[in-house]
Amino acid sequence: MTQQPFSRPGAIDLSALKRPAPSPSAPTGGPRAPAGGGAAGATSYALDVTEQNFQEVIERSMTAPVLLVLFSRSRMPESGQLADDLATLSGEFEGRFLAGLVDVDVSPGIAQAMQVQSLPLLVAVLDGRPAPLLQDVVPLEELRTALTQVMQQLAAQGMTARHQPLSGAAPAAAEDEDAVDPRYAAAQDALANDDIDGAVAEYQKLVDANPADVEAAAGLAMAKVLQRAQGVDAGAARAAADAAPDDLAAQTLAADLDLLAGDVEAAFGRLVELVRRSAGDERNQAREHLLGLFAAVGNDDPRVLKGRQSLASALF
Repeated sequence: MTQQPFSRPGAIDLSALKRPAPSPSAPTGGPRAPAGGGAAGATSYALDVTEQNFQEVIERSMTAPVLLVLFSRSRMPESGQLADDLATLSGEFEGRFLAGLVDVDVSPGIAQAMQVQSLPLLVAVLDGRPAPLLQDVVPLEELRTALTQVMQQLAAQGMTARHQPLSGAAPAAAEDEDAVDPRYAAAQDALANDDIDGAVAEYQKLVDANPADVEAAAGLAMAKVLQRAQGVDAGAARAAADAAPDDLAAQTLAADLDLLAGDVEAAFGRLVELVRRSAGDERNQAREHLLGLFAAVGNDDPRVLKGRQSLASALF
């Protein structure tokens, strides 16, 4: 395994696989039961990936990580065990990632699209962008340790969203929305006193202390939107954005203002179109800014789910 896949990093050529996608709530192929059994709930976060549902599975990486394992039971039986182990661990991680199981004998077009040169191959897909993780068969415990480290690294970067179970498991019970958590008191007090910089600092402390704190991450994202919009003449900023549709700074500021004005769809749509038209560093910066707005609104918001699907389409 001396060659690395993805000679075009960050891209998957989907041109041969384009077709109407099924509803996001029910991926074609359905949840998969690992061969030989697996941990309870494993089928809730694992599914067989085919050329019919491949693009939709990639779009799901806009919400939370997708781990694709490409294998061949006929040519390399041990690679099939890696697929089974990944399916089992997907249940243990309870939605931190979605396991996509790609039998390349059944779906050779996927291996071609991903430029796969050796099996097995485990790939992490984040926000539609693939990165190879593993090109070997490893014991279950070693795989569990490796995935734990990957998930910890992602949490440290603020990537804490989870997939909803495909079937057979209920989402985690929501916390009492009326309960007051003293951890956020300082940040909320700062916001109440119009101390935006102080709120950013307080939320940042919470995120630094616990990167998996989703509420603190969302609070930080929204506080940063408020911080960027402080003292801005909204009319002038929107006029500047209208006059320069491809200006990154003008469009991201206008998107912040749209969000604060309650026009969430306009904020998302503005940046999705900028991503679609731009390239290189500017495209990545627009994408990152949009992800920050997603975090500010909340990953479970239907407008965010729709925005992530639009972003996935723009990226490809």
